[in-house]
Amino acid sequence: MGALRQQFLLGMSHAACTVNVVTTDGVAGRHGVTVSAMVSVSADTPRPTLLVCIHHLSPVADALLQNGAFCVNVLREDQAHISDTFAGRSGAHGLEKFDCAEWTTQLTGAPRVRDALVAFDCRVTGSDRIGSHFVVLGSVEDIFVAGAGAPLIYANRAYGVPQRFHPRPVPEPGMSAPTESLALGCFQTFAPYIVPALIARLTKLHPKIALSLTEADQAHLIAALRRNEIELALLYDFDLGDDIRAEHLADLIPYVLLPEGHPLADSASLSLEGLASEPLVLLDLDPSRNYFLSLFRDRGLEPRVAYRTGSLEMVRGLVGHGLGYSLLATKPANNMSYDGRALVARPLSSPVKNSRLVIATLRGRPLSAMAQEFIAHCRALLNGVVHAHANP
Repeated sequence: MGALRQQFLLGMSHAACTVNVVTTDGVAGRHGVTVSAMVSVSADTPRPTLLVCIHHLSPVADALLQNGAFCVNVLREDQAHISDTFAGRSGAHGLEKFDCAEWTTQLTGAPRVRDALVAFDCRVTGSDRIGSHFVVLGSVEDIFVAGAGAPLIYANRAYGVPQRFHPRPVPEPGMSAPTESLALGCFQTFAPYIVPALIARLTKLHPKIALSLTEADQAHLIAALRRNEIELALLYDFDLGDDIRAEHLADLIPYVLLPEGHPLADSASLSLEGLASEPLVLLDLDPSRNYFLSLFRDRGLEPRVAYRTGSLEMVRGLVGHGLGYSLLATKPANNMSYDGRALVARPLSSPVKNSRLVIATLRGRPLSAMAQEFIAHCRALLNGVVHAHANP
């Protein structure tokens, strides 16, 4: 049986599974654990039913049964750090594990990762100890679906992402198929300021091009490159793996955004030391978040974060209403927020590390002729465009 068990474990390691964090809260406290054993049982019971398997030595098993409720958080491709934390790989213990993500709740009160790919909020309807694990049945009370993103999967004892296969489009009757195509990705904050001019140039030269554009954050763009969903991406030169080839296009120079009339706006330039005690409206996107915070921390400072948002225009709107200042690297051509508030930009008084805009491709994958032409347009056009937007 020992040999058969080992063969079973080896065989199951090749079965790809979604990565899930099962959480619970209630009389037995707040707990969570990473599991791969989560499956649908039936959609035709009075409420849909699923099951999870949790090792009997995990404190989560006993707490979950006492609380009578749990949430299955199906993680996104860029949330492996959450899995590692609840699998015990980060060194965090107890409630510290929940610091790795933002949480909310649904009907049962079990914690839900705010931006999970999918979450199933369940009440316990039954359990059974089989070997080393409790098999727990749950009736699904509520469901959250993000509507975008790809699942984090686990196979061959490693994380991965699914690869999609895109069939060639069939042209409408009487229409010729596009002779050229390009799948492009761009980081969502600076996409509106640099991509339209590049696409306009390309489509003028190639009117029949089939071009698709993905605007997303850094992690999603890198994952899309690896899944062959896009051929190239304009993004920041941060946390790129060895399998990503990046060509530097331009430096983005950080600046301070203030509302018109702010006392600090009278200064020709501003220091991070002088800003640290002021309320900061933080662009809460990776890698922007860590980059801007690192400018302070490199000087031994800790900024006072008043608001966080993943929207560049929301940042500008909050600043426009006098709710704080912001550090940004992308500067729109106008100095007004969406709702008409006047804004001013001031440079930092001390030199800081600039963020670098790169065009990224998957190393080892031959580039199409259209991708090579687009990169040439980037080299020719992007430097001037980016610096015009980046400098205050």
